[in-house]
Amino acid sequence: MHLEIRTEIHIDATPEAVWDVLTDLNAFQDWNPFMTSAAGRVAGSERLVVRIEPPGGKTMTFKPVVTVVEGARVLEWLGSPGVPGIFDGRHRFELISPPSSGTRFVNSEKFSGVLVRFMRRSLETNSKQGFEAMNTALKTRAEAVV
Repeated sequence: MHLEIRTEIHIDATPEAVWDVLTDLNAFQDWNPFMTSAAGRVAGSERLVVRIEPPGGKTMTFKPVVTVVEGARVLEWLGSPGVPGIFDGRHRFELISPPSSGTRFVNSEKFSGVLVRFMRRSLETNSKQGFEAMNTALKTRAEAVV
């Protein structure tokens, strides 16, 4: 079973400014209402520790592995709380420079595994709301830095 959640927001700041906020994991607790804490090094094959608090859902701490880092463009990790293949999430942040100015921020996750079927409704509502809250908070934080 597979499910993808994708959210987007326009941020009036450069991709570099947004990237700086997004990759300062130690500051997540100060601004991020969805990923309320994060630690580790944003580099390929590094293991992070991320705590999420989805609206209306259960707080969870997991240890994803960074799979893609393209400075000021893409950050991606693969999380698997427990046994890989049961419930996996490939989270991806994309920073796109639109023709005008600012940054189009895409916050998405592809879920796979047998448990996705049973968690679908929760993921489609709680996780999506969490992504959107994070997007708005990132916008506020990055625009304040400019």
